[in-house]
Amino acid sequence: MNIRTNILLRVYLAFGLIVFLAFAVFFKLCHLQFVQGKKWRSMADSLSTRYVNVDAARGNIFAVDGSLLATSVPEYELHMDMLAGGIADDKIFYDKVDSLAMKLSQYFGDKSAREYSAILREARRDSSRYQLIRRKVSYQELKKIRQFPIFKMGKYKGGLIVIQKNKRILPFRDLAMRTIGYKNENVKNPVGLEGAYASYINGETGKRLMQRIAGGVWMPVNEDEEIAPKDGADIISTIDVNFQDVAQSALKKQLIKSSADHGAVILMEVATGEIRAVANFTKVADGEYKEKFNYAIAGNQDPGSTFKVASYMALLEDKMVDTNTMVGTGTYQIPGHTIKDSHGSIGVVTVKRAFEESSNAAIAYLVNRSYHDNQSKFTDHLYDWHLNEKMQLQIPGEAQPVVKNPSNKSWNKNMTLPQMAYGYEMQLTPLKMLSFYNAVANNGKYVTPIFVREIRRLGNTVERFQTRVVNEKICSDVTLNKIKAMLEGVINEGTGHGIIYNPLYKVAGKTGTAQVADGRHGYHAKLQYQASFCGYFPADKPKYSLIVVINDPKNGYYGAQVAGPVFREIADRVYSSDLEMHQNLPTHYVGNTQLPKIKTGNFKALQQVYTKLGIKPLYASNLPKSVDTSNGIPSQNIKYKPGTVPSVTGMSLSDALYVLGNAGFKTTVRGSGFVAKQSVTGGSVIPKGSKISIELE
Repeated sequence: MNIRTNILLRVYLAFGLIVFLAFAVFFKLCHLQFVQGKKWRSMADSLSTRYVNVDAARGNIFAVDGSLLATSVPEYELHMDMLAGGIADDKIFYDKVDSLAMKLSQYFGDKSAREYSAILREARRDSSRYQLIRRKVSYQELKKIRQFPIFKMGKYKGGLIVIQKNKRILPFRDLAMRTIGYKNENVKNPVGLEGAYASYINGETGKRLMQRIAGGVWMPVNEDEEIAPKDGADIISTIDVNFQDVAQSALKKQLIKSSADHGAVILMEVATGEIRAVANFTKVADGEYKEKFNYAIAGNQDPGSTFKVASYMALLEDKMVDTNTMVGTGTYQIPGHTIKDSHGSIGVVTVKRAFEESSNAAIAYLVNRSYHDNQSKFTDHLYDWHLNEKMQLQIPGEAQPVVKNPSNKSWNKNMTLPQMAYGYEMQLTPLKMLSFYNAVANNGKYVTPIFVREIRRLGNTVERFQTRVVNEKICSDVTLNKIKAMLEGVINEGTGHGIIYNPLYKVAGKTGTAQVADGRHGYHAKLQYQASFCGYFPADKPKYSLIVVINDPKNGYYGAQVAGPVFREIADRVYSSDLEMHQNLPTHYVGNTQLPKIKTGNFKALQQVYTKLGIKPLYASNLPKSVDTSNGIPSQNIKYKPGTVPSVTGMSLSDALYVLGNAGFKTTVRGSGFVAKQSVTGGSVIPKGSKISIELE
């Protein structure tokens, strides 16, 4: 054999081996795929595991008084392992499956017992290890379902697999809904407190080991988490639920009445800047309004006449005018435009009177005359007051204020300054405008609004937020006193007198009516107006500042007419419910009134109520039959030995339940009123946990 033949033989042999090996591999692949595929896929599924995140229970959001605004409640998803140990025997499963199906049908009512039975039987035939039974099951429902046939065999024997999820709920439903906000994975920008403080509220996710079974379904290897999640921290907001309810109700009622497009209300505490209520409503249908956009912090528009307080403050501070300076009203001509007073001319009047009657012509003339040759001097005041800056709020979405100055390209040296004087050629949010009025009420101290008071974890304060002062003094005390007198004059004698004036307490504020631009067609489409009122109360000792803004009302558009009633209703309700504002009310005595004798149950709560009401209680263990009640209310303090039954005769229901519960007894109740009888007399010795019946009359 020559060398060439030898080489070719070796090549052919090697090539043949390669081809044979290729065919062998191909054959084995086909065998594995088509003959043994089901077996190996099932085995692969059973060996495939991974860890998945388990969401933590999100922290709660509380109102300032401790009321719950947002919380997470457990919600469960129920599955069933058809091959669980307790039902591995077909006889056991098929003997009880119809009973289980009937119970599920009766409890949920969405399918017949026959349909449930068919689903369970088919899942059994398919050897399903993770058959879905029900989504969105509450804890109370779960407790009952655990007692159903098969499931009551136990955690692992009955095959019931429970996956806990957390559902976010708002106990007060739409109350402060936009301020509370929401968490949504599909929304990039955070919304409200839920979005702004997500890092605190979310907590830390846990881990659960999951196994992939046939069909690509993942089921937990262990129902318990491998790494338990850490619950989120709680947020203590500044919202007062009662004031919030009043604000929303008053605003919505007026929006419906005036058929307006949208509106906003903000109530702020003067000294601290804490927001007590904020409401925003948008028209979605005739007579129907919902919270869709936070106009309070993001609704940038021309403020209109409410801005005049800043213009007059600048004039007074620069000593360009005084409150008794005389000025003409009615019209004021500038190049290319005539500025008119909507109510017509009231003649030549004092500056104070022009402000009270909201004369556009007067303020435009005064500002233009005083600053025409040095226009930046006027805008410098606005910048010194930080009206051009964001307030760095605790919730997202604050709009950037737009306040021009002579260096802006759009500045017109003949028109911009006089129009800025009465609230045009600028963009400010309602909250920005309110903060400026709040500074006036706060003796010149400009503070930023806050929505969150503190963050707590497990009852302990993690972070406390203090009021941030932007400007210690926005103007001199002399100017401040004059501005306050002018704001009070609006209510006592000016545009707000007939609607907002209340003889019980003083209000200071300013009406506002502005023509606003249509978002698509500007100012030259159909006329749209914004009615507003901004002020504070009680004017002699301010505690709250309040702004109402209503956009595009159809039935009237003046600030006093449209926004005024909302301001009045909210202010009246807040004033009547805040006892701290009633300290100086005259005391009226009623002769020979016999005050009731009471028995104390929750002693600490009773003391707190008496202290708030300024009532002196007379505490005694054994009060005489005749008590001099001129010095206070007689109150019999109940004492009893541990292990004995307290005497609750004569108590109210809440106090009786409190005392008996603390003593360790269960209580059943019949009737209403005060406790007349109890089934076990006071002083008796019975085991703790025993049941005691009480009758009320």
